[in-house]
Amino acid sequence: MASGKKNLAIGVFDSGLGGLTVVKEIMKQLPNEDVVYFGDTARVPYGTKSRESIIRFSKQNISILLKHNVKMIVVACNSSTSHALPVLRRTFRLPIVGVIVPGARKAVRSTRNRIVGVIATPATIKSSAYEKEITKADPGIKVIAQACPLFVPLVEEGWFDQKVTHEIAQEYLNKLKSWGVDTLILGCTHYPLLKPVIGKVMGSQVALIDSAQEVAQEVARLLVETGLSRTARRTARYRFLVSDEPKHFQKAAKQFLGFDIEHVTRCPV
Repeated sequence: MASGKKNLAIGVFDSGLGGLTVVKEIMKQLPNEDVVYFGDTARVPYGTKSRESIIRFSKQNISILLKHNVKMIVVACNSSTSHALPVLRRTFRLPIVGVIVPGARKAVRSTRNRIVGVIATPATIKSSAYEKEITKADPGIKVIAQACPLFVPLVEEGWFDQKVTHEIAQEYLNKLKSWGVDTLILGCTHYPLLKPVIGKVMGSQVALIDSAQEVAQEVARLLVETGLSRTARRTARYRFLVSDEPKHFQKAAKQFLGFDIEHVTRCPV
C-alpha cells in the first residue's frame, strides 16, 4: 500500500503565511518531495480563536488537502498543533506531524541555565503545550510563557522592521528578559520573520528556537518509517492554495521562501 503512495505530496497547512517557514525547510531537506500548501488566509489569525473553532478549521484544512492527493499532513501552525492535533490524528488515517514537540526538544537540548522562554499566540500559550513537552523531557527546566498576539498581524502585513514592530517586541519581551531566559522558543511559524527584531531585543546571548528545521527532520524520519519516502531523484512540484485573495499571499510569500510563486489557487472554506 505504501509503495503506491510514495509519489503523493506532503500536505502542509497554516492559518496564513507562517507555515511557509516550514515549507522552505522541507524543500531544503527533502528536495524530491512534492508539497501542497494551504494557507487559511480568510480566517487568520487562529491564535485568538476558541479551541472549538481551531479544531473545526483544522479539520476543514485537512479535508481540502486530501482532495489534492497527499500522503502526510504537517500542521505548520502552533495553535492548531496545541489544540487540534490529537483530534486530527483520531479523525484522519494518515501520518500527521505537529510543530510543538520538535521545537520543545530542541529547546531542552539548547538551554544552559534551564530557563526557557516561549512566545506564541494566546491560544498556544493558554494550552500550555510547550510547558508540558519541556517538563516531560526535563522537569527541572523553568518555562516562562508570553502571548504575543500582535506579531502575526505584523508579519502578515509585512512589517518586519518598522519602528512599531520594535516597540511592540520590546513590550512583549521585557518579562522574559527580566527572568534571564537563555533560550527562547518562537512558538508560532510566523515569528521567524521577526528574528532580527526579537534577537536585537533579547540580546545575542539568547538562543532563538525556530522549529522549522526540526519539523522537517521529523517529516523525513516519519516518511522513512512509514515507507512513504520518495527516493527517486526528480524535480519536486509545489502547489499553493489559500482561502482568500491570492495576490497578497503571492507578494508576501517571497519574504518567506526567497522566490516568487507563479500561481496560487483560491479554495474557499
